[in-house]
This record gives sequence, structure tokens and C-alpha cells, in this order.
Amino acid sequence: MAKELLKREDVAIENTWKVEDMYATVQDWEKDLEEIAALVDQVAALEGKLSESAANLLKCLELDAACGQKLELAYNYAQRLFDQDQKNTKHQAMTAKVMNIYAEASGKTAFVQPEVIDLSDETMEAFYKAEPGLELYRIEIDEIRRRKAHCLSAEMEKLIAQTMEMSQVPEDAFSIMNDADFVFPEMQDEKGETVRITHGRYGNLMESPDRRVRKEAFEKMYSVYKQFNNTLAALYNGQVKTLIFHAKAKKYASTLEASVDRNNVSPQVYKNLVETINANLELLHRYVRLRKKCLGVDELHMYDIYVPMIEGVAKVVPYEEAKATVLKALEPLGEDYLAKLREGFANRWIDVYENEGKRSGAYSAGAYGTHPYVLLNHNDTLDSMFTLAHEMGHALHSCYSNENQPYIYADYKIFVAEVASTTNEILLLEYLLKNTTDKKERAYLLNHYLDSFKGTVFRQTQFAEFEMKSNELCESGESLNAENLNAMYYELNQRYYGPDMISDEQIAYEWARIPHFYYDFYVYQYATSFSASVAIARAILSEGAPAVERYKKFLSGGCSKPPVELLKIAGVNMETAAPIESAMKAFEEILGELENLVG
Repeated sequence: MAKELLKREDVAIENTWKVEDMYATVQDWEKDLEEIAALVDQVAALEGKLSESAANLLKCLELDAACGQKLELAYNYAQRLFDQDQKNTKHQAMTAKVMNIYAEASGKTAFVQPEVIDLSDETMEAFYKAEPGLELYRIEIDEIRRRKAHCLSAEMEKLIAQTMEMSQVPEDAFSIMNDADFVFPEMQDEKGETVRITHGRYGNLMESPDRRVRKEAFEKMYSVYKQFNNTLAALYNGQVKTLIFHAKAKKYASTLEASVDRNNVSPQVYKNLVETINANLELLHRYVRLRKKCLGVDELHMYDIYVPMIEGVAKVVPYEEAKATVLKALEPLGEDYLAKLREGFANRWIDVYENEGKRSGAYSAGAYGTHPYVLLNHNDTLDSMFTLAHEMGHALHSCYSNENQPYIYADYKIFVAEVASTTNEILLLEYLLKNTTDKKERAYLLNHYLDSFKGTVFRQTQFAEFEMKSNELCESGESLNAENLNAMYYELNQRYYGPDMISDEQIAYEWARIPHFYYDFYVYQYATSFSASVAIARAILSEGAPAVERYKKFLSGGCSKPPVELLKIAGVNMETAAPIESAMKAFEEILGELENLVG
């Protein structure tokens, strides 16, 4: 019999997150939904009246913020319950209910932005003088008015808001299919035991020193995506067409421009990344050649890309050890940072292990006024320890922002979301490197460092280029289908990994298993954030207190400034290609050291 996952009700409570810190009972949640509906109606009653007085505008913004805060909490409660077991139909229904309320609220309050935009500069200044309470909302108002060219009439904004639920269908369908419906094949592991492939186990299987195990896991995993290739292509086509509809409706030149503008980021930042990485692909090819040499194989295949290049060093890292090591590694960030980290470990912020129906991957999420919630699928590996450091970086970024910003400015933009998480990873890696005297272990850690670059900068840029090209293809009038998506992804894979890598036919289906392609041009930010984090972590370790102080100002900034400006506080300017080029130089240094160590 294959070793199956635990059912949710059988998971030890100390390894689960404490959702009751949001609401003690479902009845409390339902009561909040009623209050949200009442707040929405109070906002809606002000439609057409914002220009009448400063008091009306202030009242509307205050009610809208109160509604948003409650809605965020209600959504997070339902979504955390759903993600811990996506087979639970009650929690599916709760998530659907809150999304319906979210869509209805968006429709009823859609008039706010058009009416704020219609106010003249003179009227706005008069309102600020008449009602000092509006000063709190000045940054929010300026951000709304910045996008004047892309704001529609109140009636049209309502209509667009009413498409929100429908627009969510491709992502929702993919998520349920991928996490709940797909049943992956069984196989024999290194010990000859029968195991079923799952999202959580796949990473371990791909790191197996037994090449037969890696090959079989790779081929069997992708056999499922091949089987459903046409359906997955149709879902992704629906996702891109949804983005095109919204971009055109909002008068943007492209889906890319529409996406990055929400973060007040230029499309050139995205294109700088793709161009700079493409100009440095020879470094990735050199990494591939080193990997092929270290593994001692005649042909390097895609199922050989995750196994450590250095044998005999990989070890089991139990969860308790992972927590202790992460605490030691992050000591340079100061006692206040460590105190928050300990609180998260002690008070069930984290859902630790995989269970049946649980969402795959890892994330940090939460609502203003509550602690963050971290989803893991921990499996006692070095990678799992880095994932813990990564997700707690997100969590503590939220803590600092929530403590230092009012609700309306606490939610940092996606563009900077991966900086705190990746900085933690790099500090952990530098700590491990500093505390080993063993040549082989150092080589193993350098390998991990290179793999972090490979996975976060090169691989995510490959994803970003695929997303850009697939959107451009659809915008040109072509429909996306399994054939052209597979061909596009396969060509990119060959170009990125170079001539020393065999791009196996199964890799053409990899795009079909990436949930981030439903997040609307998200992935490029992993690569830009990693590049920024390399610079920030190195400054923290070399400068000490001044760099830490700058970094904590950045963490505390929320969205009180444009994300590019917040990063400048931390000492990084992403408007230029310099941080990406600097990261490439760091990659080359590490690569050179490992080449020398292995001879």
C-alpha cells in the first residue's frame, strides 16, 4: 500500500494555524458579513455626494476603509479554512460566499474613485483646509488621481466590478483541479517503498540521489499535466483573455502595462529584467556545465536540475531544528525582529505539514489587526528550512507594516512583497556558510546559493518572459492553445538552459502546473526582489546597525510611498538595471568559488 497523507482532522493541533484568532466561531464570521453589508450600504448612500462637501468625502473614505478592513478579515478567515483542506465543501461554500460579498461591495462602491478623480485640484485643496481629517487620506487620494486616464465613469466602474467573480473562475478552476482533483501516480522510492506522488513530495523526489527515482517522478508527474493539457490551456487562455478585457476597458496599451501600473511601476522595469537576464544566460549555461560535471553524467536532463551537485552532505532538518537555525541566522536583524519571530513560532501562526486536500506550496497571508498566517508543506529538508525563513520574512514584513501604518497604507505593494522573504533566505545562507569549516559542506551550501539564484532569478525570469510572450500572442489576436503554449515554453527552456541541457519533452508542460500564471504578471517580482535582497543582505552583514535601520524603515513603510521609492530607502534603485547586474556578478563570484572547490 502507498503511504497516504493524513486527513485534516488527524493532524496534531500544534502543527496547525490558529484560525480562531480571527473569529472564535463561524457564527462570529457570519455576523461580520452582516456588518459589512451595512457598511457597504452606508458608502453607497453617498454616491453622487462626494463633491458636495469635505465632510461627505471624509465620511465616505472612513466608511470605505472600515468596510475594507472587515472584508479583508472575513475573506482571510474563509480562505485559510479552505486552503487547509480544499475538499471541505463547507469551506468551499464560505469562500464563495465572501467572494460574492466582495464582488457586490466592489460594485456598490465603484463610484468612489471616479468621483474623487472628478474633483478639481482647487476643490481638493479647499477640502483639505475645511476638513483636517482628510490629510490622513492624501496619499490614497493622490494614488487614485494618478490613474485618472484609466478611470471610467461610475456606471462603467460598477459594470467592471461586477465581472470580478467571473474573472476569478480560471484561477479557481485551476486551483481546485491542481490541488484537489488531480491524483498523481504511485511509484517506488529509494527504499523500494510505494509512495504516491503529491505536490509536497515531488520536491523531495526530485532531489533524490537515485536517478531512477527522479526520472520516474518527473515523467509520472507530467503525465497528469499532459493528460489534461487541453483543459489547462483553455483555463490559461481564459485567464489571459480576462486580463486583456480589463486592460482594454481601463484604456491600457497592454496587459503588462495595466498590471505593473497598479504598483506604480514602469513596464520598463519588467523589460529591463528580461533583457538583462537574457544578456547573462551564458552564466546559467556555465552553471549547467558545472552541474553536469559534478553529477558525472553524459547527458544532463531536466530531472537532474534539483538534486544537489555535492553528494553525501544532504541531511534531514527536523522542523524544530529549522526554527532554531532560522532564529540564529536572523540575529543581525536585532532583538525586536527575533521577538516577533519567536511569537510566531510559539503561537500557531504556521500550518506546518501537508495533509490530504491541503493547498500545495507555501505562503504568508493575513488581515490587518491579526497576526499573519503561514502555510507550509514542510518535509524536513534544507529547502524546507529556507521556505520557513522565506515565509516568515513575509510575515514579519506584514507585522512591521501593520504596526507602523494605518490600515489604508499597511498593505505593501506586490512589487516589494518578495524582498523581506528573500533577504531572510540570504541571511540564512550566509549564516550557514560562515559556520561551516568543512570544505564539502561549504561546496554544498554554495550549490544551494547558486540554486537559489537559478530558481528565483533565472527560472522566474523565464516564467516572466513566457507570461509576457503568451499575453502578447493573445493580444495580437491569436488564441492560446496547448500546441502553441507547449512550443513557446519548450523553446524558452532550451534557450535559458543552453546546449548542455537535454530539454526533455515533458518540460513542455511545465507552464501548466505553475499557479502564479494566474496571479497576473507576479513572477518577475521574485527575480527583481531577489536581486534587491542580495544587495540589502550584504549591506546588513557588512554595515550592521545603519543598514538594519534603513531596512526596518523599508519594512515599516507599507504602501505609504511608491514601491520603487521604498526600496531606495533600503539603498536599492530598481529603476535601473544595476541591481540585476550586481546580482549577476554575485552569482558569477559564487559560481567561480564552487568551480574552484570541486576542481
